[in-house]
Amino acid sequence: MDNKVFSDVKTEYTKYSRLYQTYIDKTVPYTGYRWGAFAGLLLLFMLRIVMAQGWYIVCYTLGIYLLNLFLAFLQPKFDPSLEQDMRDQDMEEGEGLPTTEAPGAADGGEFRPFIRRLPEFKFWYNAARATAIGLFCTFFAIFDIPVFWPILLIYFIVLFCLTMRRQIQHMIKYRYLPFDFGKVKYNRG
Repeated sequence: MDNKVFSDVKTEYTKYSRLYQTYIDKTVPYTGYRWGAFAGLLLLFMLRIVMAQGWYIVCYTLGIYLLNLFLAFLQPKFDPSLEQDMRDQDMEEGEGLPTTEAPGAADGGEFRPFIRRLPEFKFWYNAARATAIGLFCTFFAIFDIPVFWPILLIYFIVLFCLTMRRQIQHMIKYRYLPFDFGKVKYNRG
C-alpha cells in the first residue's frame, strides 16, 4: 500500500514538474517580458516592505542575493586573472614554451567570446524565484525581526559600491566587456 501511494505521488510530482519546466522553457525567447515580470514582482515586493514597514531582514537578504547573482552574471566563466596566474606559475617552473603572447603585448586577434559565469536566463530565473520566496516570507511574522533599517540600507549601499568598484577594476584590468554596447560590430557578408 505504501509503495503504491509513494509511486502515485512520485508520478504526479514528475507530471507537474515536467509541465512547469515546459512553461518555463517557453519563456526563454521573451527576454523583455520576463524581465518586465521580474521588475513587477520586485516592485510588488518593495511595496509590501514599505507599506507593512517591516521584514527589513528579508529585504536585505534578497538584496545581497540579487547582488551576488548580478556579480556572477558580470563575471566571465573562465576568470582571466586565474589564467594569468597559471601562466606565470608555469613560466616560473620552466615548464615548456609560452603558448600565448607576453603580457602587455598587442592583441593577437584571437576571437575569445565572452561566456558568462551565470547565463541570463538562469540569472532571471533565480532572481524571480528568490523574489517570490522573499514576498512569501513577508506574510509570516516570524521573519519580521526588529532591526534599525537605515543601518542595513547604508551597509548594503557601501557593500554594493565596493563590490562594483572591484568588479569594474577587474573588467578594466583584463579588458573584457560583459555587455554588447560599446563592442565592435562586423558586417556579415
